[in-house]
Amino acid sequence: MTNHTNPIIQERKERVQWFEQDRFGMFIHWGLYAIPARGEWIRSTEKMSIQQYQTYYDEFNPVHYNPREWAKAAKEAGMKYAVLTAKHHDGFCLFDSKLTDYKSTNTQAGRDLVREFLEAFREEGLKVGLYYSLIDWHHEDYPAYGDRIHPMRENEAFKRDPNTFGRYLDYMHGQVRELLTDYGKLDLMWFDFSYDEMTGEKWRATELVQMIRELQPHILIDNRLEGSGEQGGSIYTANPSTYSGDFASPEQIIPPRGLVNEQGDPIPWEACITLNNNWGYAAADRNYKSATTIIRKLVECVSKNGNMLLNVGPDAKGAIPQESLDILKEIGDWMKKNGDSIHGCRAADFPKPEWGRYTQKGNKLYAHLFEESIGPISLPGLADKIKSARLLADGSEVFVGRPWSAAEFIEDAFISFARPEHFTYPLPDKRNTVIELELII
Repeated sequence: MTNHTNPIIQERKERVQWFEQDRFGMFIHWGLYAIPARGEWIRSTEKMSIQQYQTYYDEFNPVHYNPREWAKAAKEAGMKYAVLTAKHHDGFCLFDSKLTDYKSTNTQAGRDLVREFLEAFREEGLKVGLYYSLIDWHHEDYPAYGDRIHPMRENEAFKRDPNTFGRYLDYMHGQVRELLTDYGKLDLMWFDFSYDEMTGEKWRATELVQMIRELQPHILIDNRLEGSGEQGGSIYTANPSTYSGDFASPEQIIPPRGLVNEQGDPIPWEACITLNNNWGYAAADRNYKSATTIIRKLVECVSKNGNMLLNVGPDAKGAIPQESLDILKEIGDWMKKNGDSIHGCRAADFPKPEWGRYTQKGNKLYAHLFEESIGPISLPGLADKIKSARLLADGSEVFVGRPWSAAEFIEDAFISFARPEHFTYPLPDKRNTVIELELII
C-alpha cells in the first residue's frame, strides 16, 4: 500500500527527479591524506596526533590541481553530477571557511579548492554536490578519548567535557551555512556519517535540515544524518524523520534486490563505489576494477532503480591517477554509444533475464547482454510484444522471431544478430551489448 499523504515522502519524490534521471556520478575523496597516500582514515587507523599529521598540512601544495580536467573526465565518462569532499573526518577544509584556520587557503596551495571545483564542473554542465563530514578529529570540542574511532580514543589526556560539544555543533552548522550561502546553487549535500550514539538529534539534525531547506530547498541530502554505510535509518520506514534524507547510500555494495521501504515502495538510492579498494589516494593500491565490471555494475544499479557514485582519489599534487582516467575513458566509450540505456532509465517491468539485465524507459526496453548465447537469444514472455529491435550502439537491425529450433517456446521472443537466426554469433561488445527493444503498447 503506497502512502501518498506523507509530505516528507511526497517532497522527496519531487526533489529526486533529476537524480533518478542522471543515474551516474563522480565521487572525489581528496585532502591532506593524499600525501601519506594510505587512505583517508589514516589519522584514526594509525592513531596519529594532530602534531604528527601537521607535516601533511605544511606540505600540502597540489600544483597539478586543475578541476577543469576532472570535470571533462567525468563528463566524457557519461557522468552527470559530482561530489567533492569539502571536509573529511580529519577536519581539514578544502574551502575558505571563516570559522577555522585549518583550510586550504592557509596552506602552500593558497586556493579555495571547493570554489574552483564548483565553477569547473558547472561549466561542463554537471550538477554539483559537496561531501561534509559530521565528524571532526581536529576540533577541540569533538569527543576524543573513549570515542570508538577518534585518533586519540585511548589517550586520557584527550578527555573532553560533554558540555562543550554544543560549541562543535555550532561550528559544524556554521560551516554548512557557509557552503550553502557563499558558493551558489548546490544540487546535493552528502553528509557522512552517524555511528553509535552519534546520530540524529545528537547532530541537532532537525535544526540543521530546517536551515538547509530554508537556504536551498531544492537540494538533495543523503540519509547519513541518522544512517551510515551499515544501516540506513528511517528512510526505510513508512514515516521517515525530517532528517531521513532524500536517498539511501549503500557503500561498497549493490543491494541484492534494490531498496524499498517497509510498505514495499521504492526508495531512491545510490551505491557509492571505489575504483580500487580505497576512497582517498593509496599509492600502493593497484587493485582497480575493470571498465567492464563498472559498466555492468552501473547497469545493475539502474536495473534496481538505483544510481552509482563512482569514486576517484586524486594524488597529493591534485591529479587523478592515470589508471582511473583510463577506466573512465573506456566507460565513456561505452556510454557514448549506450548511454540512453542508463540515463532516464529504471527497473524494467520484466524479470531479470539469465544472460544479463534489463533497464527500461517508457516503451523502450534495453536488453544488456553480458553472456554469449548458443543459438538465438531468448526474451522470456515477450512473444508478440516487440515492435522493433536495434543495436543501440549503431542503430542496426536485430532480427526478432522464433527460429525453427525454438518453435515450442511460444511465449518467448528470440533475437539474433544475423541470419540464419539459429546460428551462434559473437556479441558485438563483449563488455555489454545493448539491444533497444521498442515494445508494442
